[in-house]
Formats: sequence, C-alpha cells, structure tokens
Amino acid sequence: MRITRWAAVVASVLVLLAVGCRGNVPVYDVTGAPVAASKANPSLDEVSKAILRAGATLGWQMKEIKPGYLVGTLNIRKHVAVVDVNYSVKSYSIQYKDSTELGYDGGNIHPNYNGWIQNLDKGIRAQLSTL
Repeated sequence: MRITRWAAVVASVLVLLAVGCRGNVPVYDVTGAPVAASKANPSLDEVSKAILRAGATLGWQMKEIKPGYLVGTLNIRKHVAVVDVNYSVKSYSIQYKDSTELGYDGGNIHPNYNGWIQNLDKGIRAQLSTL
C-alpha cells in the first residue's frame, strides 16, 4: 500500500511538471491571407478599417503607419506582443515584430503568442467578411 501511494505521488508530480513546462514553440505568422469580403472590390480604406476594428475588439492597439501598413501592440499583464500587419485589397499578413516577457529566441516564442495571433487573424477574417 505504501508503494502504491508513493507511486501515485511521483506520477502526479511528473504530470504537473510536464504540463507546467510547456516549452516555446515556433512563431506563428499569417502570410498572404486572402481578403474575403462579401463585396467584389473593397477599398484599401475599408480593409484598413476592418483590421483596425478586429484589433480593437481583441484589445490590440492598432496604429496605421501608412496605407497598407499597421503596427499592432497587445499588452497582457507584463507581456507585450508587437506585430506588423501589411495589407492590400487582395491579401493581408501578420508578422512578428517584437515582444517582451514572451521568451522569444529568434524563432520560438511562448505558445500564448500564437493563440493571440490566431485570434487576431480570425477577427480580421470576420470583419472583412462584413464588407
């Protein structure tokens, strides 16, 4: 009975360590995603506004640098993610730019970053679909 309890404790600790030690993962970028609007030819301004709305809805601070180029910043507690969003009337891309407290090592990053980018991508697609 003692060995069974000891084995259960050791197994539990190993499971907790495995779950708690999620390593960094490759950075997720969105490249050349199509602008799938309901109307045939959305303007560049309409695409920009859709991307800005999507970002704002998800807590991103989106700043238009020039037509076709936005920088998005997401602050969550002590973590900061910064992305470049390049867009045209045909496609858009979301690329890693910078981060703080996300363990970026030149190619890998904390897994939460990828979830935030995937959510931003879904939000952009949803906003574009209303054009």
